[in-house]
Amino acid sequence: MEISSLSSMAPDYIAQAYGLNRTQSSSTDEAGSFGSILDTALNMIRETNDYDNAAQSAEIRFALGEATSTHELAVAQQKANLALQYTVAVRDKVMEAYKEIMNMSV
Repeated sequence: MEISSLSSMAPDYIAQAYGLNRTQSSSTDEAGSFGSILDTALNMIRETNDYDNAAQSAEIRFALGEATSTHELAVAQQKANLALQYTVAVRDKVMEAYKEIMNMSV
């Protein structure tokens, strides 16, 4: 999945995950460490979970009649869907890289 065209509108965690952040320094001691990559992945999962919880909350409010705007419901659901798609795309690329590393001969 090519997302280079999305670099201008990608959230920070997506830009970091795909190396789209133009303000990164060239040093790899902090930017490329496993801890920072893991933190980025965990933040992505937390944010995806937050969007999903917000969408579920909007669905419940709409079902109970507390909210009458179908637009707000659709926006919350779309945000959750896009966040999940990005998370799955990153997971797939990580798994692909892992498999490629495991197939390398030493």
